[in-house]
Formats: sequence, structure tokens, C-alpha cells
Amino acid sequence: MGLLPVSGTALRSDARVREAARDIGARYGVDYTDDAAVKALLAERRKSLETEQRRPAAYLGLLTLMAGMFLPFGIPLSPALDAHLFAVLGAAGALTVVGAALLVHARAQWKHALRNGPLAGYREVLGVARAHGIPLAHIPPWLEGRTTGGGGKGAAPIPTYPPAEPAPEAPSDSPPESTTAPAPAPTPVPVPSPPAAASASVSVPPKPSAVSDYEHLADAGGWHDETGCLLFLAGAGGVTWAVTVGTAAGYAALLLGPAAVWIWLAGRRQGREKEELREEALKYVTALEAAQAAGARVPELSPQLRALLDDHQ
Repeated sequence: MGLLPVSGTALRSDARVREAARDIGARYGVDYTDDAAVKALLAERRKSLETEQRRPAAYLGLLTLMAGMFLPFGIPLSPALDAHLFAVLGAAGALTVVGAALLVHARAQWKHALRNGPLAGYREVLGVARAHGIPLAHIPPWLEGRTTGGGGKGAAPIPTYPPAEPAPEAPSDSPPESTTAPAPAPTPVPVPSPPAAASASVSVPPKPSAVSDYEHLADAGGWHDETGCLLFLAGAGGVTWAVTVGTAAGYAALLLGPAAVWIWLAGRRQGREKEELREEALKYVTALEAAQAAGARVPELSPQLRALLDDHQ
């Protein structure tokens, strides 16, 4: 998926946002109103951040920290370690400190790469756009330093600016009222419309009913397997109790078996329906991406569509 938080056309639609984006872009050497440049920037920086997270220092720090934390638990199992108790505890403390320091260093390097450079400028542009009433369709979690599907602000949230006043209307060029007869109107000369005006005619595709159904079902379900297993185990336990103790009432637990099967079938049916609706939602997001590339202003996506987009990025 290549859906941007906001398109360059939307940024250029407001003169104040356009000028702010140009000023910020001049500081970082990036044209944030160029969709192709922004897509290339995001792809390159995301790959760079993933490389930062996989540096040897991070893995070495994790292994060292685990060795320092679990070493004391081996003292009762080894007479050699028990004979040098204070040395082993000192080594465990040193390993813990070194491992924690390596992890903190790796985290600091990752934060520095996330919070500085062109990504910082792009977050500024997004904050300015939001303050001027331009909706942000979707903000990738990694851009703010959040885990996929995670909440919170993250390590580098989008800046928050006070809401801007509405754009002032252009002053009227009509002359003041006069008692004299108005001069004849000049012959109108056709003026070509700017590209922004042409792009304003691009509309966002309407949301199909299947996508709305997916938004309602995306977070539903997930309990059928667990509930069916519990009912099946309860039925088996009831029958076992009836056989061993000789209580006929325990055989009533046999009814829990068909109930468990019915719940499993209902969950499977819901899963198939959700998968079909999911495909329709993916098609809708693809249509939004094409509309954004054509110059349409895409509204903010629902949490369910944002999660779906995160899974395919």
C-alpha cells in the first residue's frame, strides 16, 4: 500500500500550508509537496530504522542482560558456582549493567535516527497540515516510533500546533457603488484554470457497504475457539464424573458437545465472512490510494482500516 498521510495536492491547496511546507523543506532539502519524493523518503528511512533496530549492539545487549539475570539461578545447581558465590554475583551484576547499557545505547541511536533529519521535517509538515484543518488519512506507526497496532504517542509523535484561523477570503475587486452609470463590461478573456483547480474535481470514492460491515466485524469474534474448547472439556469432564461416580445426572454434560460444535461452526462462518469483507476493504483502500494520487483529499481512515493498512505495509 502506498497511501500517504496527506498528498502534496492537499498541502498546496492552502497557501499558508504550502509556504510552511516549502520553508520546512528548505531546511531539510526535501520537497514535502512532491508525493514521489515523500514516498521515496519514507521507504528509505523506514528501512534505515529497521537496520538500526537490528544492529549487533542490540542483540549483544539483550543476550548479556539475560545472562546476567539468569546466572544467579544456576548457583544452587552447580557446586563450583556455589563455592565462588560473591564472584558469581559480581559477574552477574556486571553483565546486567553492561547489557542494560548496550540496550540503552541501541535505543538512543534508534531514537536519534527517528527524531532527526527529514523525518522530523515531515512530521512538522503533518502537524501544520492538521492545524489548518487538512485531514491526515493515515499515519504509519513507525513514523511516530510506535509498534504496529500500538497506542500511545510513541517516541516521536506528530507535533501539535494551535488550530489556525480559517483562510481569509480574497478582497473583492468590484468598485464602490456610484450614482453614475456603470461602464460597459469588457469582453471576458478565457483564463486557463490552474492545476490545483483541476485536481479539486477529483472525488474520493464512496465507501461500500461491505467496507462498513468489515469495520463493524473487524474487532468482533475471536472467542469461538476458546469457548468451544471449554464446553467440550466440560462435557468430557461431566461424562467422566458420571462414569466413575455413577451419577446419571453427569450424562447431561453430553449436551455440551453439540453446543461446542455449533460454536466452532459459527466461528468458522464468521471467519469466512470477515475474510471476504477484508478483501473488499483492501480494494477500497487501493481505490483511496489511486484517488489520492489523482489529487483527491482523502479523509482520515477508521481505526479498523488503519490497522488493515498497517498489516500490509
